[in-house]
Amino acid sequence: MLIKIYPENPNPREVEKVVDILRDGGIVIYPTDTVYGLGCDINHSKALEKIARIKGINPRKDHLSIICHDLSHLSDYTKPLDSTTFKLIKKNLPGPFTFILPASNNVPKFFKSNKKTIGLRIPDNPIITEIVRQLGNPILNTSIKDEDDVLEYTTDPELIHEKYKDVVDAVIDGGYGDNVASTIVDCTNGPDFEIIREGKGELEL
Repeated sequence: MLIKIYPENPNPREVEKVVDILRDGGIVIYPTDTVYGLGCDINHSKALEKIARIKGINPRKDHLSIICHDLSHLSDYTKPLDSTTFKLIKKNLPGPFTFILPASNNVPKFFKSNKKTIGLRIPDNPIITEIVRQLGNPILNTSIKDEDDVLEYTTDPELIHEKYKDVVDAVIDGGYGDNVASTIVDCTNGPDFEIIREGKGELEL
């Protein structure tokens, strides 16, 4: 299913359709402020396992991230943060960044890597943040990669739909995506943060 949603004014009916799919354990591909993402409700373990199979990832070893609609979920899924780390996150989100943070006990077991961390994303994209807001809890987020060495990320939602229509429940057409992923910032050592992947966006300190 290809669902057209305009970022300037996301249609509530179409948003609700996507939220229902996620609540039912479905898997959705959606636009962010960087590349198109693949995700599901973090409370559906079977959907989480299916995404791991689609992407060929090992949740115990790979860093997994969640998308929240704002910082109100931060204290639910991360351990208490020092003020420097919190200010850094607040200054740069919403935006094209993934912050690696110490995970709290509320994070579903599926997410808990050996390092007990969680990646946090709040994209500057009203489509996905409105979907997550209406869902009421974060979604698992992982990027759509292309096997083509020349173009690492697929940017055309119609081509994404063509490729993934048999393995996901819906693809959201929110316009062309970017082909530069988010910048990943490791904040697990308190204020001594480290950029572990340079991507889109310049970190404001």
